[in-house]
Amino acid sequence: MENCNLDFVNEVYRNVSVALLSINDVTDSVADSELKNELRSEYEKYQEFSNDIKDFMREKGYEIKDVSKMKKFMMWSAIKMNTAMDDSKSHVAEIMIKGTVMGITELNKILNDSASVNDEKAKDFAKRLLSLQEEFEENLKRFL
Repeated sequence: MENCNLDFVNEVYRNVSVALLSINDVTDSVADSELKNELRSEYEKYQEFSNDIKDFMREKGYEIKDVSKMKKFMMWSAIKMNTAMDDSKSHVAEIMIKGTVMGITELNKILNDSASVNDEKAKDFAKRLLSLQEEFEENLKRFL
């Protein structure tokens, strides 16, 4: 049971870590000040969430598993290649929306498959992140 809780919460943590990395990787390519401000705001909220879930994991004695170096490099290179070809605000918003939707999809999958997770606080973290990502998806649509 404890392994189910650990795996679940690590998936939530990796989800927010990928979001932080993506925003960090794309922000330099953003010229539009309004979009840049939106991304900074999202980054701050993701960072606050990340700190909260890391504190929770430490309290539980869970090992925090970060995103692999290979995945970080693949994400960085994909974002850099994508924005090198087109760094318009609508294209950057589209990239960020696609990433956010991937995060939403992953969270829905783990929540729907969480019958063996008995830690309600862990589930609450996933629900909180899901709500945050749904809000960010809506916010980014205005830049399309």
